[in-house]
Order: sequence, then C-alpha cells, then structure tokens
Amino acid sequence: MIRVADADGYRIVTLDRPDQRNALTPAGLESLEDAVTDCPEPVVYLRGAGEAFCAGADLSVVAEVADGEAAVEPFVRRGQRVADAIENSSSVVVAGIDGPARGGGVELALACDMRIATPEATFGEPGVTFGLFGAWGGTVRLPEVVGLGDALDFSLSGRVIDAEEALRIGLVSRVVDDPESVAESLTENDHRALELIKARVRDRAPKADQEDGEVAAFEELMAAHADELRELGE
Repeated sequence: MIRVADADGYRIVTLDRPDQRNALTPAGLESLEDAVTDCPEPVVYLRGAGEAFCAGADLSVVAEVADGEAAVEPFVRRGQRVADAIENSSSVVVAGIDGPARGGGVELALACDMRIATPEATFGEPGVTFGLFGAWGGTVRLPEVVGLGDALDFSLSGRVIDAEEALRIGLVSRVVDDPESVAESLTENDHRALELIKARVRDRAPKADQEDGEVAAFEELMAAHADELRELGE
C-alpha cells in the first residue's frame, strides 16, 4: 500500500489504497516509516493516490481495538512513532494534500515539514463526533502549528475545513495546483543546508543549546562554501 519512487533529488512516497481513501493499516505504517527513514534523498514528497490524501487509520483496525482484539497502546504508539520518524527524518518531508485528509491523515501531515494543499484539499479531525481524538501526536503538534485557539476550534468541533481556511489558520503554507512542484523546487537548494535548517528550526533544546547548534551549523556551511562566498564579495 506504500509506493516509493526516487526522482531527481527527491523521493515520492505514495499512500496507495485509493479505494479506502488511503487509510493506514499497521503494515502500511511500518512501510511508511521505512520509506521515510531509509531515504537517501534530501527531500521526500508524501502524497495520496486517487482522490484523497489519507483517511487516517483503517477502520477495521480501529474496530479490532474497540472490540479488545488488539491493545490500545500499541495502536497509538505505532502511529506516534511513524509521525516522529517523519518529523525527525534528515530529509525535508513535504505533504502534498489533494482531497480529504482526516484524522490520522491530518496527523501525518502535521508531522511533515511543509504542508502544501491543492484547492480541492479538505481537513477534519472527526474523532470527537464519536468520542475519540487524534492520538498520533495530533494534540501535541496541532497547537504548535496553528495556535491554541484554532487548534481547539478545529479539534473540538470536528468540522471540515477547506484549503483556504487551512491556509488562513496556518495548517498549510501554500495552496497550489501542483504540490509536487514545491518539493521538486527544494532540491535546487543546497542539500546539506536543507538538512541543517530543518534540524535547527525543529530543535527544542534550551535556548543556549539551540544557539550553540546554530553557530556550529553556520560554521559548517561557511566552511563548505567559502570559495563561493569569497567570489560573491569580490
């Protein structure tokens, strides 16, 4: 259910269960984690096949957990681990969201470094309507991305928002016809700089340690590009 193709400078990872709106099974989550963590490319483009981005967890798996046939904690921890793997990957991960993103699909997108929507994209966390919530890191990342007020509105109401509202609240950073073109354009930048910028922006260490890391990363890039920088100053 996960297709992987390496293009020129970036990897395309496709959630490929279009008949189930790309809902994720445990095996699919494992494959997604492998596709991102084992990537040799500086950029990963994550997309859904067909007319949806991702409906979240496969409902048959949710039913097994509800019936007691599968334990709750491993179900939750697996999703959290995959979201963490996306967030902590050395590659820049771009979510291309075309069509519905629901529940765990929103949470996977939140773990990505950039969320680029098409005009047809829609977003929803419907768990509250049947007594649940997004537990693959959604309650942690959503307020970080959109702010506390919009995070509470979005998750408490269970309502579906369109691409323009997602852009307004900061859930996505762009609305374009071709999200893959954004991922492709990133590969034109220095690949090591992409990796270091991601690491610095995502660093949650104490401020002094962050600043030390910033100095070290800047020194590395300055040394790597000293000749080009000297030419710019001439």
